[in-house]
This record gives sequence, structure tokens and C-alpha cells, in this order.
Amino acid sequence: MAKKKQEEVEETTAEVTETEATEETSAESNEVSADAATEDAPKKSGKKDETDNAEATSIVDSVVEAVTSAAEAVAETVVSGVEKAVAAVTGDSDEKTVKTSKRAEKVGVVASDKMTKTVTVRVDRLVKHPIYRKYIKRRKKFMAHDDLGAKVGDKVRIVETRPLSARKRWRVVEIIQRAES
Repeated sequence: MAKKKQEEVEETTAEVTETEATEETSAESNEVSADAATEDAPKKSGKKDETDNAEATSIVDSVVEAVTSAAEAVAETVVSGVEKAVAAVTGDSDEKTVKTSKRAEKVGVVASDKMTKTVTVRVDRLVKHPIYRKYIKRRKKFMAHDDLGAKVGDKVRIVETRPLSARKRWRVVEIIQRAES
């Protein structure tokens, strides 16, 4: 068995040396042909090569400029995106963001202020009659918590909130217009 292994090793080393020799000869022939091509090129034409080189360099320069400007644009976009992501995560923001609330808002007139820190707000709306297609006024009263001190006749904006009492589920956010007294 030992003799067979030695013979196999000798055969594989012989094959490796043969392939290395063929690679070296092909590399030498490629170098020779490249040298010959560079020597023949200037002999063929003098002025045409200069103009061809100038055109080639101008094309290359324009391509390089285009790639550079595109890379700068991509870099700016990436930087702005990273800044927005960091601002969103940390809560810091240079831009003023408008928060949209999912809470219902209504505008109405204060109908009663006889209770402590509570007002009754009457909200009017127009609804089209389903059969007659004529607009009808609908009114609804809401009990709202009032820290701002709204009086009867004031136009106020109320916002939906958690239940504050048995019937009070709204809060006065702002007084839009004071009543004429």
C-alpha cells in the first residue's frame, strides 16, 4: 500500500509542475504581445492618437464628475435620513412637528355655566334630510370640564377626554370668541 501512495504523490507533483510551466509560458507570451502592441500604436498615426486621447480623457472626466455628483447626492440623502431617524428615536427635533390627535373636537356655544368647573356646550350642525334633501339644524348638548372660565355665550372648542363624571366626557381646550356683554 505504501508504494501505491508514493506513486500517486509523484504523479500529482509531476502534473502540478507541468501546469505551472504552461502558465509561465502563456504569461510571457501575453507580456510580449502587449509590448508589441504599445510599440506599434504610436507608429501608425500621430495626430489622431492625441485627439483620441483628448476625447477619451474628456469622456472619462465627465463620467467621473457625474459619478462624483451622484455619490454626493446619495450621501446627503443618507445623512438626512439618519438625522431624521435619530431625532425620531431621541425625541429631539429641529423641525416643529404637528401632532395630529385622534380625539374628537367640536366647536360650540356655552349654554350654561352654573356648575363649578363645568359648562354645558351646545353644538349645532346641519344635516341633509334623507328624503327631502333639505338641510336641517341638529343640536346636541355636551357637558365639558372648564378650567379657562368660559361664560354663557362664549364660542369654545371642546375635545373628547376620559370620563370625568357620570355625564362629563369633554374638556374645554380654548375660548375662540368671547360673548358680547
